Amino acid sequence: MEPAEKHPLADLVAYGSGSVVSRTLIDRGAGTVTLFAFDEGEGLSPHTASYDAFLYLIEGEALVAIAGSESRMKAGDAIVLPAGKPHAVRATTRFKMLLTMIRE
Repeated sequence: MEPAEKHPLADLVAYGSGSVVSRTLIDRGAGTVTLFAFDEGEGLSPHTASYDAFLYLIEGEALVAIAGSESRMKAGDAIVLPAGKPHAVRATTRFKMLLTMIRE
């Protein structure tokens, strides 16, 4: 993606059958912005990150677990994934999300 080009966000990554597809839009020392497309039933297993992240659902539905607490998410919802807390994501339907990670 070139700077100063306008694009529909959801169109910047396509679904893959039985997979999770990602596309990094920005990768700088201060952080990253990554777009993901999850096929139904796919997910990311529990893990931790050294930095806070902001997750925004663009379309579809997902289950997001943070330190054992689950949140059902739908298009337009957002949640902060705190640094050092285990979190996981699972697609209850196909969904796309934008993940912004801020490094300190």
